[in-house]
Amino acid sequence: MKQIQTAFKFLTVIALCAFAVGCTNQLQEKQNLAVAAGFRSITPSNAAHKTILTQLPADRVTSVNYEGFTYYVLPDAANNQAYVGGAAQYQAYQQLRLANRLSQQNLQAAQMNQINSMRFNTWGGWRGARGWGW
Repeated sequence: MKQIQTAFKFLTVIALCAFAVGCTNQLQEKQNLAVAAGFRSITPSNAAHKTILTQLPADRVTSVNYEGFTYYVLPDAANNQAYVGGAAQYQAYQQLRLANRLSQQNLQAAQMNQINSMRFNTWGGWRGARGWGW
């Protein structure tokens, strides 16, 4: 009985953690990765910059050709700013996104393994599977 209560508490904690992780702001995560990759935060200084900022999709990095150069821009219209980088920063951003995705998948796999080990521990799994009441 105590094992069931412990397993239930553990599963509840895991579920709450998964819920909290799922509720994190994806745009904030992308902004953090962009800054880590070397993007610079800028505030539009003229009408042309503001127009470009409002036309970009809010949730992704977009390439923008401006005055003969290619920039990669992640807009943050709510704060009237944008994260801007070049080709090298964009490549670093893509690598960080991939590493982040892989680490999240590894975390989920570890959590599932731990849940399964709690559910089917050595004697509890045998007793539950066979119905023996030792």
